[in-house]
Amino acid sequence: MAGPDATPVAVRPGPGAGEPPTGLRVPWEEPRRTAPRRRLPAPSLLSPGVARDPYPLYRLLREELPVVRDEVFGAWLVSRYADVRAALTRPRLVAPPPGRTLTHMEGATHRAHRALVEPGLRDRAVAALAAGTSRTAYVLARRVAVRHEADLVAEFCQWLPAAAVVAALGLPREDAARVHAWCRDGLTHLGGRHRDLDAFLRPHLARRRAHPGEDLLSVLCAAEVDGRPLSDESVTGLVGSLLGGGGEATALALAAFLANLLDHPRQLALVRERPELIPAAWTESLRRDPPTPVVLRRAVRPVAVAGLPLPAGATVACLVGSAGRDPARFADPDRYDLFRTDPGSLAHGAGRHACLGAELASRTAEYGLRALLDALPGLHWAPGFRPAPQGLLARGPRTLLVRPG
Repeated sequence: MAGPDATPVAVRPGPGAGEPPTGLRVPWEEPRRTAPRRRLPAPSLLSPGVARDPYPLYRLLREELPVVRDEVFGAWLVSRYADVRAALTRPRLVAPPPGRTLTHMEGATHRAHRALVEPGLRDRAVAALAAGTSRTAYVLARRVAVRHEADLVAEFCQWLPAAAVVAALGLPREDAARVHAWCRDGLTHLGGRHRDLDAFLRPHLARRRAHPGEDLLSVLCAAEVDGRPLSDESVTGLVGSLLGGGGEATALALAAFLANLLDHPRQLALVRERPELIPAAWTESLRRDPPTPVVLRRAVRPVAVAGLPLPAGATVACLVGSAGRDPARFADPDRYDLFRTDPGSLAHGAGRHACLGAELASRTAEYGLRALLDALPGLHWAPGFRPAPQGLLARGPRTLLVRPG
């Protein structure tokens, strides 16, 4: 097995591959000079074709180069399940700046903010999410139902997650279209300073601070750390992370979820008959086809990753997409199986930075699928269509052509 920083080399062919056996030389052949071994480029996430199909590269990395420097991408690649999980939980590996979300907080500051946000996401926000998401899902599903043929990505997946987070935050329903446009313009689960987000939220924050309600935005505005309320900047960063994650990552995950079920009609039929299986089907889809297959971390101090010492400042690419297909962790890992007993998905992270929006995303997928199955009882692929996931850092099908019945 090659070392962690080894570079693959081309090996000269042996006897029977175009050269005479060792020790023999054709009389009229000039003596051969010993040529240096030609060094082949190390595998890279930016190699041609990887964004279309990364799984051959993932397999090579797991088997031969479990920790390797990708000079083109500018990061150390970690590909095995156990190593990826360990890297995601290491305190010395943090989310790269810039950012102002929980993902970018560490230590006591992170623990205090997480303790404030987590109960709201699991309790009070879920009620608002249930009503808003279910209503929106049925509206979207009924629009698809009257079509001869429809694209579920453009007409369902890209709209529902943004509407769900908007509902949980207690923002006006009509603002879902604005959030949807921002996500297409670069707002992600890492939040960031979108040029319009701060101005949009400012009046809503002022109203919630003066007259709090039962929505998640009120929870954040009323929260205190060390006896002091969260600043508008902190609240805006957290809201931006939720809006971006709902708009981008959840939309891609929802598209992959629907593609996996439509690719497996028997499992789709089981889910239709037994809706209690939806959470397991969703978790299995996240394992097999995570929407964020590459998660970047930066070493704030020297750290060992899979036994290899890395210096402070090193960038580590945790290949969640590879970890989910690791045969050392999962039996028949390429197969979609909603009855997998221990899916072990890392799609929402692990450890202290496990995604707080995981419950919201799961509920969004459940309500969305229920609405589709109710409104489109004969849902199936359009003739001749096959989903084609794509993307390196954010991955999922960009088109899902279906027939309602």
